[in-house]
Amino acid sequence: MKKKSFTLLVATTVAGGVLFSSCIGSFGLTSKLLHWNKQIDSKFVNELVFIAFWIIPVYEIAAVADLLVLNSIEFWSGDNPVADIAPVKTIETESGVYTVETHSNGYHIEKEGEAQPVDLVFDPSDKTWSVEADGETTRLLQFKSNDEVVMFLPDGNQMNVELNEAGILAFRQVANGYTFYAAR
Repeated sequence: MKKKSFTLLVATTVAGGVLFSSCIGSFGLTSKLLHWNKQIDSKFVNELVFIAFWIIPVYEIAAVADLLVLNSIEFWSGDNPVADIAPVKTIETESGVYTVETHSNGYHIEKEGEAQPVDLVFDPSDKTWSVEADGETTRLLQFKSNDEVVMFLPDGNQMNVELNEAGILAFRQVANGYTFYAAR
């Protein structure tokens, strides 16, 4: 009977956290834990650790801590105290190795073997993201509300895009017509 009460208490707490926070959050603690487990070289040991962490409720405790405490802190302050945000990260992709440096107003990105870096810059005064490369600044998008942005197209036109599935699909159809977006 105690286990059923505990399960009901946890379910109610989780549901309350989800219903009243209105923020999914980054789940930084849970993400770090899963990332650490993925770093184990042997897939068999990795699987054993994964199963053990579910049996010993390590993942459950991390998820509840994220849901109830850390994501709430992130929602109200804008920063998750354990989120995996590093000032400099190296990212390997099919098209090359990139170094991404985090700044207070955006990101500085360099591709290994290329001399021309790219900066993504956010201007909070007009809520605009821009790209700076080769000494030129090009506006990418501007937030109009929580549900809408203005996308600045390569030909100088603008397109209002609703931040939902239909709006993103409509923008993708328009963007596919520009070689600028396909080349990047």
